Amino acid sequence: MNVLVLGASSNPERYAYRAALQLRQKGHVCYLLGQRPGEVDGMPIHTQWPSEGVFRPDTVTLYLGPAAQAAWRETLLSKDYRRILFNPGTENPDLEQALRVKGKECQQACTLVLLATHSF
Repeated sequence: MNVLVLGASSNPERYAYRAALQLRQKGHVCYLLGQRPGEVDGMPIHTQWPSEGVFRPDTVTLYLGPAAQAAWRETLLSKDYRRILFNPGTENPDLEQALRVKGKECQQACTLVLLATHSF
């Protein structure tokens, strides 16, 4: 599955970093999108949403709080992907409702827990 990690970080203490590692270990193809360039175990962190010819996500896993999500709102509403995961601390009922209207599957869940329980 193609997974876009929005809010990716090169800091090993961050959950987004751990999620990127575990997603790859479970065989998922990741595109890491963060505020700053960097890398996670050799995977580059990009600062721009990928063009469809480069990467087309099935799932977006969100690691940005509601205030930081504002910069990505229009992009999240206009891009083609099936599902978005609101990890703990990223819950945003207004954005979630707008995404559902656009036909996106929204889930309030922890990516790390979903991976650990084979529910991703």
